Amino acid sequence: MKRMRWLWPGVCALLLAACATVDVAQYRAEKPALDLAQYFSGPVEGWGMFQDRSGQVIKRFHVRLNGTWTGNTGTLDEVFTYADGARETRVWKIVKDGDRYTGTAGDVVGSARGEAQGNALRWNYVLALPVDGRTWHMDMDDWMYLIDEKTMLNRTTMSKFGVKVGEVTLAFRKP
Repeated sequence: MKRMRWLWPGVCALLLAACATVDVAQYRAEKPALDLAQYFSGPVEGWGMFQDRSGQVIKRFHVRLNGTWTGNTGTLDEVFTYADGARETRVWKIVKDGDRYTGTAGDVVGSARGEAQGNALRWNYVLALPVDGRTWHMDMDDWMYLIDEKTMLNRTTMSKFGVKVGEVTLAFRKP
């Protein structure tokens, strides 16, 4: 019993540290400033991969997207081509309100919500993901970092019931 009393604070500290997240505000001073309407206006290409929780690459893909904006409302039309030849589309409808963004897409449950500060944007949303004939609702913690005027890196952690399932890594490039 004495050993349990000694272990308990350590276990609690470990659990709290696992729940800690980075605040997008810490990137406030980073340049160049990320504005989705500016970056995703016109054609953009991306190359990415999905890794399972062990780090094994499960899928590789190329994405072509075209963004159009009217005022603070935008549409991102994405076409994914996977290494196995499969194709998938996603059309995002995005609304910008200051530093905050909301977005919807056909396979997003409800709406995505995000905030941009400096060169970074953090999105959170639930993605309806088809897996082996079933649909899983995956929690997406999606970070975008503008590296320069033409290059953006995107890293997304997918989880279910708070357990990490995998990660998506994606590099975007404007022509």
